[in-house]
Amino acid sequence: MRWSQFYLFTTREVPADAEVTSHQLMVRAGMIRKTAAGIYSYLPFGWRVLLKLEAIVRREIDAAGCSELRMPALAPAELWQESGRFDQYGKELLRIRDRHGRDFVFGPTHEEVVTDLVRKDVRSYRQLPVSLYQIQTKFRDEIRPRFGLMRGREFIMKDAYSFHADSASLEAAYRDMHDAYCRIFKACGLDYTVVEADTGAIGGSSSHEFMVVADTGEDEVVRCPGCGYGANIEKAEAGALAYPVSDAPAEVSAIDTPGLTSVPEVAAFLGVEPSQMIKTLVYTSEHETPVVALVRGDRAINEIKLAHAMGARFPVLADDQAVARITGAPVGFAGPIGLSERVRVIADRSLEGMKGGVAGANRADTHLLGVTPGRDFIPDSWADLLQVTGGDPCQRCDATLELFRGIEVGHIFQLGTKYSESMGCTFLDADGREQPMLMGCYGLGIGRTVAAAIEQNHDQDGIVWPLPLAPFAVLLIALNPQDEAVVAAAGALYTALERAGVEVLFDDRPERPGVKFKDADLTGIPIRVVVGKRGLAEGKVELSLRQDRIKNLIDRTDAADHIQALLAEQRAASAHH
Repeated sequence: MRWSQFYLFTTREVPADAEVTSHQLMVRAGMIRKTAAGIYSYLPFGWRVLLKLEAIVRREIDAAGCSELRMPALAPAELWQESGRFDQYGKELLRIRDRHGRDFVFGPTHEEVVTDLVRKDVRSYRQLPVSLYQIQTKFRDEIRPRFGLMRGREFIMKDAYSFHADSASLEAAYRDMHDAYCRIFKACGLDYTVVEADTGAIGGSSSHEFMVVADTGEDEVVRCPGCGYGANIEKAEAGALAYPVSDAPAEVSAIDTPGLTSVPEVAAFLGVEPSQMIKTLVYTSEHETPVVALVRGDRAINEIKLAHAMGARFPVLADDQAVARITGAPVGFAGPIGLSERVRVIADRSLEGMKGGVAGANRADTHLLGVTPGRDFIPDSWADLLQVTGGDPCQRCDATLELFRGIEVGHIFQLGTKYSESMGCTFLDADGREQPMLMGCYGLGIGRTVAAAIEQNHDQDGIVWPLPLAPFAVLLIALNPQDEAVVAAAGALYTALERAGVEVLFDDRPERPGVKFKDADLTGIPIRVVVGKRGLAEGKVELSLRQDRIKNLIDRTDAADHIQALLAEQRAASAHH
């Protein structure tokens, strides 16, 4: 492809709304253009990268036994009402009404549509398992779209769904898809990790996220260097935490703490460690009974874990008036002793070993010393409510957990019968009994993976494409396009490379050398070949790799063969990686 004929326009200006590197570089390199908030046009240079990724995805998902189809972006609201998600999903679900007054949704995901398809065709266990996938545009009406393709409203996703007669079949498909995802991200040359994750709005019994490691990632993840355990911070669990030795009185006693409402203030005043304090937090939800959640004073509560423990969808930290009404004390002085029976108390398991702790007294300006859980108060239930962080002990081995940031690029779920039961997707088993199908679903963000690849592969001058995702393998630059000999030599090399099946972008623009070299660095094509007047005088052309930009002079006559050999080496290195 000649640059002069290709729709590629770069810019030196950094977009004002671009907060992360990938967003900046994708706009500057002419890959995407903003149409509306969180909605982008994929320009030819960017679209080529997406097609490269889609080809890798199709190859591995086909090999995992999935059949590709295409479902409509719009789905009748009745399907979502059947599953119960029409009201549950929230404002991210774009609801549309047609001219006849019928309600539709713009699919953020397609569990309902694919379940409706399969329940119409599959009747017997002999027809199972079934695995289907598509690569398609989705829409989620994010309240604050940002980071370019990493958190847009309209996006391209590969979503797959599997249907099974028993749990063994589902688990086998889940493992196959897990392995296919690993092959995909390895083939893209990405540094990634797999972590346990919360199932969220999709639902189900088990899920794993595939995270590309990047400092700009939105998600916090812990992993264990010892046993390999990894989990999203929403799901992560830690081993038992140690407690400092307490010299608090054996029995409960009250002490004045006038105006001291925070854990650091009270701990400093009393001369105790924050870990010896019991943090008391009051939550309300869609349920009538308020919940008092208890965690160690030196730790934060994980509200997703709390929601599961409460059996609630939307726990909300109570306001000052509600705290005073429920506990009898202003904020900062609530505690677990003497609460009304109408209050449900859930305590984090790390408090089970505490003796002689400090807690609010449920009256103003007062705290209690010598509080021992299980003796002085008995929670309604114990649960893991802890927000895990780096440095915590691993629950599975003796190592210490590490905290890092990641970009979620894939998420797989074992759904079980969440959708098949509510939507009547059933089959007849070997005994002729009607059973709900077991389901799995498997999502992979196409645009997000490309953005994540840029976050991992760039320098101060631009993108450094891994060869498997590069829009072109070779950038051929005619350095002096006004010189007939340069134009002829560059044109001949371009023709030879194209005939050999090499994807080459020929920069034949009448631009200054500095402009061409800046664009070469910005666009990040892996192999660069420069044909210039000075080199041609010696029968040479200049060859370099974008990753190191070390210049080598090679003979003009065998340049095409040399470039093809270098490409073969690069492909082999990528496959080995």
